[in-house]
Amino acid sequence: MEPGTPLESSSNFDSLMFNSSSHRSTVSIRESRSFGVNNSTREVSFGHSGSKPARYGSTGADSEFLSMSQKEIRDEDARLVYVDDPEKTNEKLEFAGNSILTGKYSILTFLPRNLFEQFHRVAYIYFLAIAILNQLPQLAVFGRGVSIMPLAIVLLVTAVKDAFEDWRRHKSDKIENNRFGLVLVNDQFVEKKWKHIRVGEVIKIRANETIPCDVVLLSTSDPTGVAYVQTLNLDGESNLKTRYAKQETQSKVPEKEKLNLLIKCEKPNRNIYGFQGNIEVDGKRLSLGSSNIVLRGCELKNTNWALGVAVYCGPETKAMLNSSGAPSKRSLLETRMNSEIIMLSFFLIALCTVTSVCAAVWLKRHKDELNLSPYYRKLDFSKGEEDNYKYYGWGPEIVFTFLMSVIVYQVMIPISLYISMELVRVGQAYFMIGDSRMYDKATESRFQCRALNINEDLGQIKYVFSDKTGTLTENKMEFKCASILGFDYSSTAASLENEQVEYSVQADGTVFKPKMMVKVNQELLQLSKSGFTSEEGKQIYDFFLALAACNTIVPLVVDTSDPMVKLIDYQGESPDEQALTYAAAAYGFMLIERTSGHIVLDIRGERKKFNVLGLHEFDSDRKRMSVILGYSDNCVKLFVKGADTSMLRLIDKSLNTDILQATETHLRSYSSVGLRTLVIGIRDLEVSEFEQWHTAFEVASTALMGRAALLRKVAINIEKNLCILGATAIEDKLQQGVPESIESLRTAGIKVWVLTGDKQETAISIGYSSKLLTNNMIQIIINSNNRESCRRRLQDALVMSRQHMTVPGVTHNSGGSSGSVLTLALIIDGTSLVYILDSELEEDFFQLAIRCSVVLCCRVAPLQKAGIVALVKKRTDDMTLAIGDGANDVSMIQMADIGVGISGQEGRQAVMASDFAMGQFRYVLFTAFTLTTAINEWSSMLYSIIYTALPTIVVGILDKDLSKRTLLKNPQLYGAGLRNEAYNKKLFWLTMADTLWQSIAVFFAPLIAYWGTTVDVASIGDLWTLAVVILVNLHLAMDVIRWNWITHAAIWGSIVATFICVMVIDAIPSFPGYWAIFDVGGTALFWLCLVGSVIAALLPRLVVKYIYQYYFPSDIQISRETEKFGNPRDNGGRQIEMLPVSDGPVR
Repeated sequence: MEPGTPLESSSNFDSLMFNSSSHRSTVSIRESRSFGVNNSTREVSFGHSGSKPARYGSTGADSEFLSMSQKEIRDEDARLVYVDDPEKTNEKLEFAGNSILTGKYSILTFLPRNLFEQFHRVAYIYFLAIAILNQLPQLAVFGRGVSIMPLAIVLLVTAVKDAFEDWRRHKSDKIENNRFGLVLVNDQFVEKKWKHIRVGEVIKIRANETIPCDVVLLSTSDPTGVAYVQTLNLDGESNLKTRYAKQETQSKVPEKEKLNLLIKCEKPNRNIYGFQGNIEVDGKRLSLGSSNIVLRGCELKNTNWALGVAVYCGPETKAMLNSSGAPSKRSLLETRMNSEIIMLSFFLIALCTVTSVCAAVWLKRHKDELNLSPYYRKLDFSKGEEDNYKYYGWGPEIVFTFLMSVIVYQVMIPISLYISMELVRVGQAYFMIGDSRMYDKATESRFQCRALNINEDLGQIKYVFSDKTGTLTENKMEFKCASILGFDYSSTAASLENEQVEYSVQADGTVFKPKMMVKVNQELLQLSKSGFTSEEGKQIYDFFLALAACNTIVPLVVDTSDPMVKLIDYQGESPDEQALTYAAAAYGFMLIERTSGHIVLDIRGERKKFNVLGLHEFDSDRKRMSVILGYSDNCVKLFVKGADTSMLRLIDKSLNTDILQATETHLRSYSSVGLRTLVIGIRDLEVSEFEQWHTAFEVASTALMGRAALLRKVAINIEKNLCILGATAIEDKLQQGVPESIESLRTAGIKVWVLTGDKQETAISIGYSSKLLTNNMIQIIINSNNRESCRRRLQDALVMSRQHMTVPGVTHNSGGSSGSVLTLALIIDGTSLVYILDSELEEDFFQLAIRCSVVLCCRVAPLQKAGIVALVKKRTDDMTLAIGDGANDVSMIQMADIGVGISGQEGRQAVMASDFAMGQFRYVLFTAFTLTTAINEWSSMLYSIIYTALPTIVVGILDKDLSKRTLLKNPQLYGAGLRNEAYNKKLFWLTMADTLWQSIAVFFAPLIAYWGTTVDVASIGDLWTLAVVILVNLHLAMDVIRWNWITHAAIWGSIVATFICVMVIDAIPSFPGYWAIFDVGGTALFWLCLVGSVIAALLPRLVVKYIYQYYFPSDIQISRETEKFGNPRDNGGRQIEMLPVSDGPVR
């Protein structure tokens, strides 16, 4: 867009304008998420991760980064890059090429590495040992091939899955490596595959192209060296970011002249928000920072072309160093299951020991009968002569008996258990992903299961740690209020007249208007139209000029269906900045153009150009930003905006005291209703003062040591003695359904902690609107500036909380009831947490927090969020869940047992780091303790694969206790998961006892019935096989809540499949037990034993289940009956009384 006729700026100030646009970009140490009260800035301190433990209590990131920036890069810690000379660059040390490899395996390494990874499961080693034992002739209970087949099938299925996933990664790598880029070769740019790009080569990137590696900018199509990049592929953020080339390299043309440039930079690290180095240009050393480097995966936008030199390639790029997925987590169920498998292993050893001891006793008592024994024989007479036969002596036989019993009893730990669990989780994930009620139309995103191994933990959460901005709120900012000259332009009367106004300008027959309309205050709108000659008009002029100019917004022109109408889309890193810029445009101050040297505004139809003489970007220490503008009348003004906590102390108290007091009153009013506030200030700069600042800024921005600290000091020295212009208030609306969800969570006994960077007043207001806080709560507020004060406040709060818990008639609520019971809410700020975390005060804080139903932490840094989660995890066995939407929530999400990422306005880093983006045993045989099996070896193998596996998987996926409606209506029912009603150690041992009875009934009933008959072992083995399969499936059927045709097919189909398999196996002549089922199945005794043994085995369980459910029903059972038959109490207006939700054990 061509600007209109600009106003000429003074030549005096033209000479003072920066020669290097990049200097202004180095003011900010960290990139801001927000200029409002939400102090949620990105961390830069995770480069060289693991070098020292994180200190959650400190702000860490700043201090660590500053200390790093204050040190010059040593030669041994530096990388030397000779620009356009890759041979010399890679001469001493060959740097990594640009080929990437995300695949885990190669053709040669797949088999050994995959097997090594699979055998990390101890159970697999157990099954392998069983298979190996069965290969020994003395211990061969089953066929050698049959014994290895179950483990081989499991390993094969997992290997095929891993191979397919890795093949997809290799395919993606191939596409990525074979993309083409323009590389300078022999003074001209030629196409070259990405994988062949080397460190030191000069690369040309055109508009909308992806950056192939990490490059330091040399020049761009913009004369001032600015380039706009989109980091969507890197951190998920769609807003444009500015990067700069040094002015000293901007004028160089590599196609026409030899580049004599040397870059000295830090070694590769994971810090995507920081970069340190310097460049030698014609004998002059210039500093390089994060604003001078563009990372692999970013896209060049709104810039025709850019030239850069490759400094990090392939696996050494910051994107690849940060490409690790979410941390591996194990579910609580799997942890408990592992411990119970260990207990079963000890039980198995005990059982095998008993068997071998009994065998030893039997051998001693029948030592004279061994020649004719059917199981132990010293002599073999089958060939008419005596020969040694299958007897190795008393001692070895006992050892062999022990090892053979291990093989026979292996079914106690079925290998199919792990496969069944994985398939159940996959099925559950399928239904969660396909749930239409968890589909967000606004972002077109479905529920994601990024960690399939912790699904079941979602039903046992005790603590929820939530971010506020973008998680509870939409992070879509809307300009609501303005306070100018002490007047509040947001009164109730005025707000009733608010309406959306569409401001537009016309140029060359084309109409330009902002993409977003804003509700305006009619009174303020009329004042902005009435002119700027009066004192009031000048203040309003400066106020809206500050909103339009004091930012890093980039205006982009967007086409519409009407070729004569264009939309201006304001792109920026902060939603707050966008909201304020759109608000300024609605009042007639439309930002038209921005370069590193000037901005162009359309102010009520008049096009004006302002020289940007200086820019101090927002950082989390100052909590403000400032811009220095040069006017056409030779004057220079400093505009500053920032959080009220940092701005009010900079205001000159001798000027307009009444206005200052009125503005502070308005700020408190805005915060009380949950609005995000900013204060706007201005100051005229004298020529000498500006020259002094410019000199100091040039020195600081070119410093090789301590550059960040020096730049901050320069900014602080100029940002003082301000005249207040006013304040703004922006609304970040609650997401739909948040109040109802939080109320349900609290009613369910889940403790909700909100961890936010917002100021305390705003956070408390959002707490009330979201129903996190209620009027019947006692608020404990801790705001301390030193450790001793924090200690006293914690101790006083603990005393008060204990008194509250012991007051007669006052019941401490852990979240389970929703009546008028008084509860505690703890509100604490980040400064206090600095003294609490990583100190002896942690325990006091934890004891206080667990007595509160709600904890609200304000002004917290990202590492403090993770520290709070870690504090709870260390001191309790309760499950924790963290939910957030921004990069500042990643550490918290990864620290919690379950991390949930939200696809919001702050990018997808949280989603990428998250987990979700929202047996029985049988029989001992009467075979003289020789471990001779009656059940066919093929039936033993198929038992865990075909006979009983499918029903368990189907029921695990499809069955559910209650409907969504009942669960949402009665959130207290979630307490069943917290109390571990469905699975605990008591139930485990009761199930073991029940299983022992079932084993006795199934084994002895047929044995007694056929005692003394001529039935062979294969026939009674088939009877036992069928009885066990029917018993297991009927046992499962007794626990099914909701039947459907799939469940029926799985359970009854498995029984039918077992009959078919047994008949097929017995019909094969080469197999032992040929035709056994057909012989024994023709007798009435067979069917009587089959039915009788199953009934006898299930009868105790059926009786206990009836008594328990009829006389001692649980909440789940009562609600299930209510669903089925209706609630007879509904007519009487009474509610079902739920069991209280008890707190979990504290370590």
